[in-house]
Amino acid sequence: MTSLDAVSIAILLGAVLVMAGILSSLLALRFGAPLLLVFLVIGMLAGDSGPGHIEFQDVRTTYLVGSVALALILFDGGLRTRFQSIRTVLAPSMVLATVGVLMTAFITAPVAKYALDLGWTEAMLVGAVIASTDAAAVFLLVHAQGLRLRPRVGATLEAESGSNDPFAVFLTLMLVELISAGHGSFTHFVIELVREAVLGTLFGIVGGRLVVIGLNKVALPQGLHAPFVATAALVIFGMAQIAHGSGFLAVYLAGIIIGNRPTRAHNSVVAFLDAATWLAQIVMFVLLGLLVSPHRLLDSLVPAIAVALVLMLIARPAAVFLCLYPFRFNWREKAFIAWTGLRGAVAIFLASIPMLVGLSKAYLYFDVAFVVVIISLLAQGWTLGVAARKLHVALPRTDRGPRRIELDLPGQLEQQLVGYAIRSKSLYFRRGLIPSWSKPTLVIRNQQILSPAEAEPIAPGDYLYLLAPPEKAESLDRFFVDMPPSAAPDPHLLGDFMVSAEHTLDEVAGIYGVKLGEGEERLTLADYFDIHLDNAPKEGATVALDTIVLVARSISGGRVNVVGLRLPEDEEDVPVLTRKQQVKRKLADVWSSVVGV
Repeated sequence: MTSLDAVSIAILLGAVLVMAGILSSLLALRFGAPLLLVFLVIGMLAGDSGPGHIEFQDVRTTYLVGSVALALILFDGGLRTRFQSIRTVLAPSMVLATVGVLMTAFITAPVAKYALDLGWTEAMLVGAVIASTDAAAVFLLVHAQGLRLRPRVGATLEAESGSNDPFAVFLTLMLVELISAGHGSFTHFVIELVREAVLGTLFGIVGGRLVVIGLNKVALPQGLHAPFVATAALVIFGMAQIAHGSGFLAVYLAGIIIGNRPTRAHNSVVAFLDAATWLAQIVMFVLLGLLVSPHRLLDSLVPAIAVALVLMLIARPAAVFLCLYPFRFNWREKAFIAWTGLRGAVAIFLASIPMLVGLSKAYLYFDVAFVVVIISLLAQGWTLGVAARKLHVALPRTDRGPRRIELDLPGQLEQQLVGYAIRSKSLYFRRGLIPSWSKPTLVIRNQQILSPAEAEPIAPGDYLYLLAPPEKAESLDRFFVDMPPSAAPDPHLLGDFMVSAEHTLDEVAGIYGVKLGEGEERLTLADYFDIHLDNAPKEGATVALDTIVLVARSISGGRVNVVGLRLPEDEEDVPVLTRKQQVKRKLADVWSSVVGV
């Protein structure tokens, strides 16, 4: 009975720790504190050196939990990634995820060697462990601090932080093998890298497509679609690892493929994985905190701080500026990407590998990684919003997105029901605008279900449900948030082929002789962009209006402010692609056809 009581106590303590982590996340989000730091502190307080006095030294269990958690986190990141949003930044992101990680490790290694009194290979291992950025930490903090990143910056960070973990894992394992065996060759290193990349890509693409087929062809009972996808992700990870491929790369690619193809129960899968990854992160962070010994940390605290400062202020910026040099990022964008290289659970997870295989000085790697993560989250995490605004790469969100309700429709994959509460200041209520690809279907008012015709006129407080493609559902949000006050157009932009977006289509048609559709006369140019664009307008976005093309020249408050008119004989605005841009576009098209998105 004593052993059974011990198991029950362990379950109780584990549940209490997880619950404490969940509740503490509310405070972290409220004050912008990094969640990872909160969970690690809870684990430390519960450990043998804290008031909890829990003795935990099971590195194998920690590594197992960390592998599963990291696989689910990467899969969830891939599932939420829209290939169309990252295809233009694939090249710089992949360079950062591979060459950037290697350069960061190389630049950090000399400091680790002399500060920690290590050999060159051991110092390189320290650099490899802390070289990759943490996707969960980056985007959780971006969300918590209310930032809206510029599309290219956000897409680059998303693709880099999601894809650099597999290379960091590979580099760490190779160095651990080199230290354990005492010898190795460059040829062996390259062969292993190619094998892991090829097999990881193969398992990811094939596995992702098989999961899509399984979701759409197999009639699973209601509620089992999400567990099926999560389990399938772990199967793909395990099979790739057993075949000596990169399991982490495989699950990330599988997530991208599944997330970019029409599948059943997409919304329930995303919601389930969101909760699963939260729980996985909390458990992993608490376990890592339990492994930390504050007394042991003191011995390597000063050298670890030196490594952290060099990493943040020299190694990461140098790698980012050099890797992004060929890709025409301006210095502000490079500086922000460099500063947003937050270190998180991945670094501490990688540091547990030397402990697992029993390397000498194994706890040194773990302690250094822990200190680096703490300093990175404190210094970079809390200043992320300030850096974004000072460098002009993001704008603070002035509005909260509406509460969107998404309902799958059994029997088909192309449409779903998307519901919103009607606000009095929303674009839909004030202007009656919705995109051409959505269709109002029903209205709920005072507990009654009405058709749109029966509910006319729509009133604030009603709930409107529309049919829309699942991949475009998020784009409906901008029609149901409060409209920000529009700024006056810049008078310097208003020339012969520049007009205010507040002009109506009827006025443009009268000057340029274009034909309008029925009921379009009173629409403004800004309205026309909102109706015909799939996503929120960006500078340079174009829509056709009969024989002319409208070009968004200025954006204010999320709407087009100034419009350029490209006439049939006007070639001034047609971009001329360089040979390099043509090759990049062709490679992106080939990759899109390979993964089937």
